[in-house]
Amino acid sequence: MLINSVESYGGIPTWPQRGAPTRTPPFRCKFFSLTETPEDYTLMVDEEGFKELPPSEFLQVAEATWLVLNVSSHSGAAVQAAGVTKIARSVIAPLAEHHVSVLMLSTYQTDFILVREQDLSVVIHTLAQEFDIYREVGGEPVPVARDDSSNGFPRTQHAGPSPTVHPIQSPQNRFCVLTLDPETLPAIATTLIDVLFYSHSTPKEAASSGPESSSITFFAFSLIEGYISIVMDAETQKQFPSDLLLTSSSGELWRMVRIGGQPLGFDECGIVAQIAVPLAAADISAYYISTFNFDHALVPEDGIGSAIEVLQRRQEGLAS
Repeated sequence: MLINSVESYGGIPTWPQRGAPTRTPPFRCKFFSLTETPEDYTLMVDEEGFKELPPSEFLQVAEATWLVLNVSSHSGAAVQAAGVTKIARSVIAPLAEHHVSVLMLSTYQTDFILVREQDLSVVIHTLAQEFDIYREVGGEPVPVARDDSSNGFPRTQHAGPSPTVHPIQSPQNRFCVLTLDPETLPAIATTLIDVLFYSHSTPKEAASSGPESSSITFFAFSLIEGYISIVMDAETQKQFPSDLLLTSSSGELWRMVRIGGQPLGFDECGIVAQIAVPLAAADISAYYISTFNFDHALVPEDGIGSAIEVLQRRQEGLAS
C-alpha cells in the first residue's frame, strides 16, 4: 500500500539502481524526500515513513495516493542520460496526452515519476506499447500483464482542454546536484539540520515575476532505498565538508527554471510535459523536482539562456 503525507506523495520505488555509493542497512522508510522552497517544505514518503509522522495541524496532506514509476534499461541499469530529458518523449508526453497528472522527482541516481493510484490502469495502457512494465511484490519485480484489448481504453484520445500557460522565473542561484555515501551521513547531520531548519544563505522569499529574479531558498534531500541525493545552492555547499559530498567529475553547476505564478495543484495535466518536451527537443539536460505548490527544473548553467528562450517560445505557441 502507498500513501501520501504532509505536502507529500508516497511510494515504494521499483527500479534497479545505477552507479551510487555503498548501501546502508535497511531503513523502515524506503522512500524519503524533503524539499525546502520559499513557501514551505514538501515531504514525499512511503507508508512506513508516514506512520512515523506525528499528527500535526501544521501538516497538509495531499488527498490522493501516489505510485512511483521508474524507467530502467534492459541491461538492468537505469537509463543514463540527462535527467528528465531522456524520458520526456517516451513517458512524460504520452501520459500528458492521455490526461494523466504526474509529479517528478529527479535525484542524483535516477528520475521518479509519480502518478495517482486511480490513474494506474491508464498509465499501464499508455506505456505498455513501448515498455515492459513490472510491479514490486515482496521486493521482487513481477511483470504486469498487458491486455491487448486495451483494457477498455480507446487507443486514440480526444483532445482535452488547452493547457494553462504558467509563468516561469529563473532565480540567480547556481545549484549543485550531489550524492553522499550514507555511511558518512552522521558526519554532516548537524550541518544538514541547521541548513534546512535554522539558517538560510538566501532570503526566504518567492521569486519575482520576471524571467530573471533574485536568489531564492531551495534545498532538496532524498534518501531512497539507501541512496542519497542532495540539491543545494553552491553557496550553501560551502558549509559542508568538501571531501564528503560527491558530484560528477565535471563538477557541473545548474540554474533553475521555476514554474508557476500561483500554486499549481495536482489535477492539471501536462505541466511537466510543457517543460520537459521542449527542453528534450532542444537537447537541453534537465533535472525536475515537483513540490506541493510549484515545479522546478534545473538546467546546466551554460544552457540557461537557451532554456529560457525555448520555453518562452513554447509559451507563446500555447497562448496563440
